[in-house]
Amino acid sequence: MSVIGASTIYGLTWLVVLIIPMLAVVQAISAEVAAVSRKGLEDCVRHRYGRFWGLVALVAVVSVTIITLAADLEGGAAALQVLTHLDYRWFILPFAAATAVLLVFGHYAQIENILKYISLVFFAYVASAIIAKPNWGDVLRNVFLPHWTWNAAYTSGAVAMLGTTLTAYAYVWETIEVAEERPPLRRLGLVQAEAALGMVFAGIVFFFTVVATGATLGVHHKDVQTAQDAAIALAPLAGPFASVLFGTGLLASALLAVPVLAGTNAYVMAEMFGWRKSLDRDFAHARRFYWAMLISLAIGTAVAYAGVSPIKLLFLASIAGGIGTPITLTLMLLVAGDSKVMGKRRRAPPALLIAGWAANAVIIGACALYFYQLLTGTGS
Repeated sequence: MSVIGASTIYGLTWLVVLIIPMLAVVQAISAEVAAVSRKGLEDCVRHRYGRFWGLVALVAVVSVTIITLAADLEGGAAALQVLTHLDYRWFILPFAAATAVLLVFGHYAQIENILKYISLVFFAYVASAIIAKPNWGDVLRNVFLPHWTWNAAYTSGAVAMLGTTLTAYAYVWETIEVAEERPPLRRLGLVQAEAALGMVFAGIVFFFTVVATGATLGVHHKDVQTAQDAAIALAPLAGPFASVLFGTGLLASALLAVPVLAGTNAYVMAEMFGWRKSLDRDFAHARRFYWAMLISLAIGTAVAYAGVSPIKLLFLASIAGGIGTPITLTLMLLVAGDSKVMGKRRRAPPALLIAGWAANAVIIGACALYFYQLLTGTGS
């Protein structure tokens, strides 16, 4: 989001506002699929549409998740660089190893509850955006009078924004969590509301992140190349402590994301190949499941050492997320409307499905434009 705000200023704020209901709809659908079917998305696709489409979903999720995993490992390492002033490359392997130990021997759910509160520092962007005194007339004009600038920065920024927020692992993980939780169907509305509300709060943070970086970096035409550059957006609020505040939030975000990404890969593989699966099981009773997580972490670590800077890799991971999302989202929407999976009475409501397909169409359109510009060289 920092890169997007710096490169487009307030030009894509309208898309952030549009994404908020899209996020709520997608998470509500994923919660319904899991609560009704009692299965994760990969399980649903494989059982209903066969092994081939199960493999398609698996490849779509795992390939994007590995890139995102590498990016978040680098992001966590970059946060430690901000906090310690040591080269981030010293932290990638220890960070991955610590995550592996946590997943195999620890209780991630308990630690997650603590980290969620630490990641609330990103709400500092809300205060920073206000204190930075952006031109609110420009902000509102861009929100309510959307326009499109025909250049690569806008198109790649749009795809990255969609990929960051509507990334496949978020709603696939939602189906995994709800399927394991097995809530009674009478609580379905509450489960959906909780999932959607979390996305609304996230969307608000995304919006103010774009405004804050647009007001502090974008208007001065400064690119975001490093984590220190991104921290400048918090300077109006935190002053000399902006780097510490940003680093703490980025580290908490990575600590939350990396185990979920590795776990998502393990779950979709286990669902595809019929392995025992659960983070509640110990290593001895779910060996292949845990090995899938550890191998995902190892591959992500290798990619993180490929020499791409943390901020650039995070942006590329967002692009990959945007490109991969239509595949799994299309499959999830088909499952949600399929009476053979959901039952005739429990299919997702037509209005919810229409909204889901509309969201999918927006992502597909952005990806099509991105590839058109990439192949023709226009907009550069």
